Amino acid sequence: MRAAPAARRSARSTLQDLHAALGDHGLRAAADCPGLLAELDQHGAAVRDRLWADLRPLHPVTLARYAQGVRDAAVESGWHPPVGATTDWSRADWVTLRLVAVCQLAADCHS
Repeated sequence: MRAAPAARRSARSTLQDLHAALGDHGLRAAADCPGLLAELDQHGAAVRDRLWADLRPLHPVTLARYAQGVRDAAVESGWHPPVGATTDWSRADWVTLRLVAVCQLAADCHS
């Protein structure tokens, strides 16, 4: 997928912000908790399936747009992002897990 430079910069910024807010803390917690890691893997597989089902390649721009859509819909429904370091990751909600999984997938795109 060839995205315009502005779209790539915006996606990179979105994913960096998401990683700083949730991904870093969530992925660290998952490293110490096999159950959380398994949940993130399931969310990541669902995101991959969703994006491939729509014939969109797994790409940072696509992941950023997906994450924005999930986050925007959740916020409209009253969701509030957890505060990273103080989050009880054993009780993380669906939206939080989905967004952390997007961070994990985005990191894999850059590997």
